[in-house]
Amino acid sequence: MPAAEFRDPEVRTTVGMVRGRTEGGLAVFRGIPYAEPPLGKARFQVPRPVRGWDGVREAYEFGPPAPQDANMGGRGDNGLFSGTGDDWLTVNVWTPAPDPAARRPVMVWIHGGAYKHGFSGSPGYDARHIAREGDVVFVSMNYRLGVEGFARIEGAPANRGLLDQVTALEWVQENITAFGGDPDQVTILGDSAGAGSIASLMVMPSATGLFKRAIGQSLPGTFCSDALARDVAAAIAAEAGLRPNVKALSGVDARELPAIGHTVESKMRQHAARWGNFAHTLTLFSPVVDGEVLPVTPWQGLARGAGQDVELIIGHNRDEWRTFFLFGNLFGKVTEEQAGDALRHFGPGEEEEGERAYREAFPDMSAEDLFEVVQSDWLFRMPALKLAEAQAAGGGKAYLYELAWQSPGHGGVLRACHGLDGPLLFGTYDAHLGPVAIGPEHVAEAEVLTSQIRSAWTSFAATGDPGWPAFDAERRLTRIFDTEPSVTAYPEEVSRRLWQPYAFAAMPLLTS
Repeated sequence: MPAAEFRDPEVRTTVGMVRGRTEGGLAVFRGIPYAEPPLGKARFQVPRPVRGWDGVREAYEFGPPAPQDANMGGRGDNGLFSGTGDDWLTVNVWTPAPDPAARRPVMVWIHGGAYKHGFSGSPGYDARHIAREGDVVFVSMNYRLGVEGFARIEGAPANRGLLDQVTALEWVQENITAFGGDPDQVTILGDSAGAGSIASLMVMPSATGLFKRAIGQSLPGTFCSDALARDVAAAIAAEAGLRPNVKALSGVDARELPAIGHTVESKMRQHAARWGNFAHTLTLFSPVVDGEVLPVTPWQGLARGAGQDVELIIGHNRDEWRTFFLFGNLFGKVTEEQAGDALRHFGPGEEEEGERAYREAFPDMSAEDLFEVVQSDWLFRMPALKLAEAQAAGGGKAYLYELAWQSPGHGGVLRACHGLDGPLLFGTYDAHLGPVAIGPEHVAEAEVLTSQIRSAWTSFAATGDPGWPAFDAERRLTRIFDTEPSVTAYPEEVSRRLWQPYAFAAMPLLTS
């Protein structure tokens, strides 16, 4: 189709016309609202349908990021995550052609960020390469974060950030045909908290039928019980001298709440007697198993058959926790005492039992590597493995993978760290962890991994087949993404055996 026909592309959505831009042979639409701004009477509530508009709305710029802690992990944001404006609930679309007859596969990205941080307009999520090379329609979204999206407060539904995602997926069902997509071929995908969101969506009744396939990259295993989440919310409200309810918190500007949450987060370990291991994590927020919006944990729901109609790719990076060494400036500084503390907190079983099991299983491992591997296992690797097991046990289809490529940047110490998969998927090596983990001198090597991951993901979105056998409990076949890719039995067998008796559950409130 001649490029001239792409100039100023316009699409009629169910509530009004939008005009995008032509960029590199794609039609790109940014900042399309899928719900009303969640302010005033709509604050802390279920997302409300967006009102229509007359004329043509310009969809040239990303909508503003949701209010958030912009200094996650000690990193500044250079202003990227502190934009103004209230239209947080927006979607963005990259499409090869806004032709209703095209019926291309649709991929919907849910960003990560510990449920408190992130922005669909981040340069690291520029989807032009995926949409163009994969011949798919690619959608990304903003959703409420932190207190606004996940705090369990009185007078508000739980998991408002997840309900935003459901509403965005409903928008996709109602509108994506006009952008050239097929609403019957929707794949949701995301990393870290985005993967946790996807696992949640797979067992949420309100999300049933909104997607056909799912890809979870580095699923975190933290899900809160209702009692724990209410206690966390009470601590946040108390920091501001308030009650943990809608009326009280609505009096605090939405852009001031993340700072209050950050203060509580800096003192999380003071709550360890009640919060247990949750007090030793990096965020106050996780999906809440409230019994209604999220009725059960993903592991429970999938094992009971909730995902039978959804094909799933799930996986992790080999050295997940290395990223947090970088954030905490811990390289070369982990002591035997710190390693033992981590083993007792995060190893399976009672405290001494977990430490003993890891030290016996990995007798030659350094303190730094023990500190990393037990936290990689507890937070990311074993939750992903057990989600594949649950999906298979419940009669669904799952494909398991591990990203094993040892990133050469930063002296090679980051290895296959958490967040490395994002730059590799999108090909945005100059964003997020790309400049540190990859660096400009190693782009050619990274492109090999990008080709592997992107082709597998887009093939899966189009056909349900990523190119390797489905997971089963006997063979546990796993795709290894590396310079030389392979398919093998699950590679982290020692850890798998250590965690085999352990079931991931909603994290409890230890004392009332």
